[in-house]
Amino acid sequence: MAESLIQRKSFQFALSVIRLYQKLQERREYVLSKQLLRSGTSIGANVEEASAGQSRKDFLAKMSVASKEARETKYWLRLLRESQLVEIDVTSEIARADELIRILTSIVKTTKETL
Repeated sequence: MAESLIQRKSFQFALSVIRLYQKLQERREYVLSKQLLRSGTSIGANVEEASAGQSRKDFLAKMSVASKEARETKYWLRLLRESQLVEIDVTSEIARADELIRILTSIVKTTKETL
């Protein structure tokens, strides 16, 4: 089965989060960076699990979790930006998180309508 748009984008986002995590670690920011790493990589993991869902309800549950993780990731990114703990521009990551949130929200709404 071909990789979907959300699978591709969430995987690429996870790679971006990993690189950002490494930069944050180099600057000795350990707490927020770990939270960001967990939630940012969890988005794609849940999307992958959803693609192998046992039912439409299972698919919906996993995509809903991915959507929540995307929102949490955006929260950590905003905290990094606003707290100015480190001098790293996270504007593009926030924009990418917003894009994932929009896509996942659409998937969740559409799936709910078809149940």
